[in-house]
Amino acid sequence: MADLFDSSPADLPARAPSDAPRPLADRLRPRTLAEVIGQAQVLGPEAPLGAMIEGGSLSSLIFWGPPGVGKTTIARLLADQTDLHFEQISAIFSGVAELKKVFEAAKLRRRTGRGTLLFVDEIHRFNKAQQDSFLPHMEDGTILLVGATTENPSFELNAALLSRAQVLVLTRLGPADLERLMQRAEQELGRGLPLDGGARDALVEMADGDGRALLNLIEQVAAWKPGDRLDRAKLTTRLTRRAAKYDKSGDEHYNLISALHKSVRGSDPDAALYWLGRMLEGGEDPRYLARRITRMAVEDIGLADPQAQRICLDAWETYERLGSPEGELALAQSVIYLALAPKSNAGYAAYKASRAEARKTGSEPPPKHILNAPTKLMKEQGYGSGYAYDHDAEDAFSGQTYFPDGMKRGIYYLPVDRGFERDLKKRVEWFAGLRARREAGRGGPEDGGA
Repeated sequence: MADLFDSSPADLPARAPSDAPRPLADRLRPRTLAEVIGQAQVLGPEAPLGAMIEGGSLSSLIFWGPPGVGKTTIARLLADQTDLHFEQISAIFSGVAELKKVFEAAKLRRRTGRGTLLFVDEIHRFNKAQQDSFLPHMEDGTILLVGATTENPSFELNAALLSRAQVLVLTRLGPADLERLMQRAEQELGRGLPLDGGARDALVEMADGDGRALLNLIEQVAAWKPGDRLDRAKLTTRLTRRAAKYDKSGDEHYNLISALHKSVRGSDPDAALYWLGRMLEGGEDPRYLARRITRMAVEDIGLADPQAQRICLDAWETYERLGSPEGELALAQSVIYLALAPKSNAGYAAYKASRAEARKTGSEPPPKHILNAPTKLMKEQGYGSGYAYDHDAEDAFSGQTYFPDGMKRGIYYLPVDRGFERDLKKRVEWFAGLRARREAGRGGPEDGGA
């Protein structure tokens, strides 16, 4: 696990050379918590972990964050600083039998007066029963649990475990932190990397916030034969750009589609295009995006611009015909159109309100006057009796009720004063006034129609 250091390279003592070369990430592993940089929100004096250490009241923890930000290293250094035995397991390779052995060893160790910090990597991989097995050993002090996960603990860990551990969020490393890690690597290697400023920036971008990934890239560069300094273009031809971290079935998937949707709703085409690009670069299925973009049209634009839905469907069809990458441009153009279109959720809100009312009223039948009467019996029962054919009425509007008998008339659709819904609002208001006049027994409207 690679971490950054809070001191400049010149301030740190040189490391003793070893006979067998070790990976750079291992050679640069911090030796104290003070050497870890980044994660100030966790390790700072006023931060949760810093306060725990200062107060001598370390409790079980869950580290939630992306790969390469120091979860394992911080856990190991915590054990060193608190004089706890460090035990590490991975939920990917461990089962119930391995857990029992770990707990038994921790109990024996406790009898000798030493506690155990049990670090569980990928803890979200354990099922509910396996997660429950930690609880009694956490409660009686046999272990101090430190779990690491890249997934949202709210969804992946059970409530009982979360109630006994504090969740600390570790964040991806910033460009300045990664640059300092590069300097530290150059000190360890004993020479500078043959990169100009643009190439150094490109190397940081390729690492994508992952310190361990940066050190792996640096090892590749350092192994090249000596030659001229490389610029950005030469570097990127020699190194394959690291794919952005994107889990199409995990938190990142939902976070990014939420960001795209809210950018469209917020009428920001540039941000919407950025998140669309992020998802496509991460390998998201363009058909999924086409479906979600169409949903945005009906949910957030609606009848304020009836053309928006058609544009989304056309973009979807265009993608199906052209495929990638050409068809993705059609999706991008539909995103731009939606972001700049007038917004209204009036249709969406009306639909939800009508569904809620339908659930409450159950099986209420339609009023008999609007039911067909194909048989004599039905006619005798009053089916169709009193129905007014609207085309025969003045302004083609009879004003009769279409709701169940005895049910108060519902008002669900409240159009906004934007886009095409501005015209629909006028029609709604005109029909409402006309209906009121009909119910009052008066004639047609005085304004001459919609």
